[in-house]
Amino acid sequence: MTDQTAVRAPGHVLIDWRPEDASFWAESGKRAARRNLWISIPALLLSFAVWMVWSVVVVNLPAIGFAFDTGQLFWLAALPGLSGATLRLFYSFMVPIFGGRAWTTLSTASLLLPALGIGIAVQDPATPYSVFLVLALLCGFGGGNFASSMSNISFFFPKAQKGMALGLNAGLGNLGVSVVQFVVPLVITAGIFGSLGGDAQTWAKGDVTKAMWLQNAGFVWVPFIVLSTVAAWFGMNDIADAKASFADQAVIFKRKHNWIMCWLYIGTFGSFIGFSAGFPLLTKIQFPGVDPLAYAFLGPLVGAFSRSVSGGISDRFGGARVTVWVFAAMIAASAGVIFFLGFPDKSVGFWGFLAMFMVLFAASGVGNSSTFQMIPAIFLTLRRRANGTDGVAAVKAAAEASREAAAVLGFTSAVAAFGAFFIPKLFGTSISLTGSPVLALEIFIAFYLSCIVCTWWFYTRKGAEVRC
Repeated sequence: MTDQTAVRAPGHVLIDWRPEDASFWAESGKRAARRNLWISIPALLLSFAVWMVWSVVVVNLPAIGFAFDTGQLFWLAALPGLSGATLRLFYSFMVPIFGGRAWTTLSTASLLLPALGIGIAVQDPATPYSVFLVLALLCGFGGGNFASSMSNISFFFPKAQKGMALGLNAGLGNLGVSVVQFVVPLVITAGIFGSLGGDAQTWAKGDVTKAMWLQNAGFVWVPFIVLSTVAAWFGMNDIADAKASFADQAVIFKRKHNWIMCWLYIGTFGSFIGFSAGFPLLTKIQFPGVDPLAYAFLGPLVGAFSRSVSGGISDRFGGARVTVWVFAAMIAASAGVIFFLGFPDKSVGFWGFLAMFMVLFAASGVGNSSTFQMIPAIFLTLRRRANGTDGVAAVKAAAEASREAAAVLGFTSAVAAFGAFFIPKLFGTSISLTGSPVLALEIFIAFYLSCIVCTWWFYTRKGAEVRC
């Protein structure tokens, strides 16, 4: 079987896939891998947009007639994180069972349910709060997709390029958070769908009133979801060697380093997605005179950009070393947020608050990339130690490491995604108990410190179990 025939096997299945073989990669593997990557990225971007749409919608609900209190609004902002993280626990294992092409198609199409549901529900102020809770939970479909997307892309690229490929997929996919927080405030100001989109609502705050089409926050994604679903079905591939049952993948639960990397990824991605979900509402509460939607998109934009461009840095300098510096920066930035929250000049306080959050987002983006670069390196090292590095043993080690690393990538992203629930809720709880989010930030600092110690002990110090 020629390399070219292997790539173009019938039924979109790649029968012979050897990304570590330089000649195979140059002749046909690279082209197929990149095609799958560039179809995966917009699908993942849409997933993040749908997942985080409530971070923008909740800010406007009271002004168009929904009588929800602050606690109820925080619940709507947090619940997509809870359901998305829970779904990731299952999505982590779906690609080797169903195939990347089929699962990407199905999971992308599922985004139509919450997108259409939100568009319908927000048009009637009599819509029960329970309906909004259900729709918030359905937005978790978008959060779940990240685990399967990263698992899928990890199979396509050689070890030397996994950091770059995963960084692009995740970084540009994460950009969906910024896109939703930038696009939604624009599209809700006009009836872009005409009579098909429904009538405008009246937005009122104090003496200010204006027309608003909040339903567009859901409807605007529908045509793009349809296009992305079609592209996945006709343009992506399954990899025959990547097939594995749940039992085959469940071995990761016995791997110590799976749980260690879960802890570290909570600190990086958990922070990124949690701050993305909670930042707009936190800004509105702490600085009532500021329009949070004018700045909300900046943080996710910075985080997504830093993730997409920093994969090569981790490939060059080592993911663990970069991760240590990431957590140090996040500790400093969290302390900076606390400082500016207490600044007597509210104008200076806000700009300092915003700047420190931008540092948090940027550092978390780099950390998302560096931790995901660590995982394939760790498991390839461990498999080679167990199986050997010569001949058939080396090939077997690489295949086993690839399957385990893919499952770990998905599972760690699932655990970390709970940050989208706990960070907004922790901010809300801290404000309820103390009148300030400072307690929550102090907890984050302590957690980041534990991540530095963990990374140093297991992965960077002299004599560490797996230096990477």
